[in-house]
Amino acid sequence: MNRLVIRAPNWLGDAVMALPAMGAVRAAFPGAHLAVAAFRSIAPIFEQETSASQDSLLTLPDGAGEPAGASEPAGASEVAALAAGGFDAVVLLPNSFRSAWSARRAGIPERWGYASGARRLLLTRAVSRPGGRVHQSIYYLELIKGLGLPLGDPWPRMGVRAATLARADAVLAAHDVAPGARIVGFAPGAAYGHAKRWPPRLVAETMVRLAREAGAVCVMLGATGDRDSGREIESSLPPDVRVVNLVGRTDLGQLAGVITRCAAFVSNDSGAMHLAAALGVQVVAIFGPTDERVTSPLGGPARGGGLATPDVLTHRVFCRPCMLRDCPIDHRCMKGITAGEVVERVMTRIGTSADADRGRDEVLT
Repeated sequence: MNRLVIRAPNWLGDAVMALPAMGAVRAAFPGAHLAVAAFRSIAPIFEQETSASQDSLLTLPDGAGEPAGASEPAGASEVAALAAGGFDAVVLLPNSFRSAWSARRAGIPERWGYASGARRLLLTRAVSRPGGRVHQSIYYLELIKGLGLPLGDPWPRMGVRAATLARADAVLAAHDVAPGARIVGFAPGAAYGHAKRWPPRLVAETMVRLAREAGAVCVMLGATGDRDSGREIESSLPPDVRVVNLVGRTDLGQLAGVITRCAAFVSNDSGAMHLAAALGVQVVAIFGPTDERVTSPLGGPARGGGLATPDVLTHRVFCRPCMLRDCPIDHRCMKGITAGEVVERVMTRIGTSADADRGRDEVLT
């Protein structure tokens, strides 16, 4: 195998959780040229330092893969990009039929991945999917194990390049965040649906307490689609508490750089949560309708040494994890997690004593 390509998962969080599997492929073929093929929306993370350690990056068009009005069949650009690489083998981390079909159309001789439905016929090495509930990172590692390759470091590892960090620092400076400030990052959105979002009033209450009691600079981060959540949080803040709203105002590289500057990171179950954990930032993760046993942020080496062990907060109710995008009742799984709980965990992470009354519900005026 002289030239291999790994087809990355399609979502940011999944791509981060797949980094240990990618690292195992790299280690198994140290002398080969290794490429990563990823959708445009997540490709920038592979421009940073990751455990994939690829030699080249193929950026694929998102979604259907073609611009509006294109005369070529859907996915033709993806096929062309893969075909141009002259690869001997592809490791398919997505389970989709499309990813296997594109690899077949690109003429890649060896196509390895999980067997699922008709896709099995497109693979030259098909691995049975693991049974039961396993963490998504383990799911990817089990594929590598099924291919007969040795496993290595189980932690997703990332680091941002100096140029990326400089761009992130410029964004923070433009919003009057001083170098060395104690920053607590917040990711108040979630791509999966509204049910994954901790209520904005509780996010705002947490920010108020961290600003007043810990002197923290709270910075909101997220994609363009999260802007409504950011505005709702801002509207709940008292006039004396300043929060930096960068939701929809950073690209993925800058997002990683700003997260790197955070002392702690508070997030719903989202791609930003996994990114923060991989960057070695102390994470406080809030889970409601989704299953933390499958998609919890992974620990690993922390910045400055030691281990970063994420805090995962849940509220026990009969209906979770329901995996629904919108709650049909009263969103009790998320409303039951108080601002006091989150504040206490964050303050422990940043070395500040928390208020003893963790259940206090402060009224914002």
